[in-house]
Amino acid sequence: MENQITIPKSSLDFLLQLKSNNNKPWFETNKPTYLNELNHIENFAGALLQELSKTDVLETASGKKSVYRIYRDIRFSKDKTPFKTFWGGSYTRATAARRGGYYFHLEQGNSFLAGGFWGPNAADLKRIRTEFGHDPESMKKILNSKSFIDTFGTLQGEQLKTAPKGFDVNHEAIDLLRYKQFLVMKRFTDDEVLSPHFLEQALETFKNMRPFFDYMSEILTTDINGASVL
Repeated sequence: MENQITIPKSSLDFLLQLKSNNNKPWFETNKPTYLNELNHIENFAGALLQELSKTDVLETASGKKSVYRIYRDIRFSKDKTPFKTFWGGSYTRATAARRGGYYFHLEQGNSFLAGGFWGPNAADLKRIRTEFGHDPESMKKILNSKSFIDTFGTLQGEQLKTAPKGFDVNHEAIDLLRYKQFLVMKRFTDDEVLSPHFLEQALETFKNMRPFFDYMSEILTTDINGASVL
């Protein structure tokens, strides 16, 4: 791999300090430190974007564009602390034909890479369930593959407690039909995040999402007969 950019320990340490001093006066005093650490995260995000773009088509313009603002939206939240205490960002797959998205979350003791479908709308959810009800084996083959299990373990996401409307509770694919979200996640230790190999590991993790993304994209861009709806 041509990129060897790493996450410095100082970038995680800054978040711990911020967590203990989550207020605007402290942040303004330490803003130069924040901007320096943000630059490290943006450089890493840019390197990951460059590598990932070799195997997928993304509309995210740059590492800088991928990183989320550290300022929290507290308008409708009971938690009024003004700043996030993690580095987060995402990459969006390009065009309506490519569904799913990549997400990274870096925080001491709680770092992970994830992807999938956080809040499918009613039409998408119905289409997914219809497909799973008709042909559960194609998705099960992906979820039971060695690369998926070794990387992500199992499919994650909120589930119904019973069968969705229109499906029997004893349906052979009831384990899939109950999902309301379709998420995959891999957690990393602090040592892994700070390792010179983390960029390579992150890229491999995102690559291993592709069979899942590609099949879900096929479902969501066709009707039950397999005809394109784009």
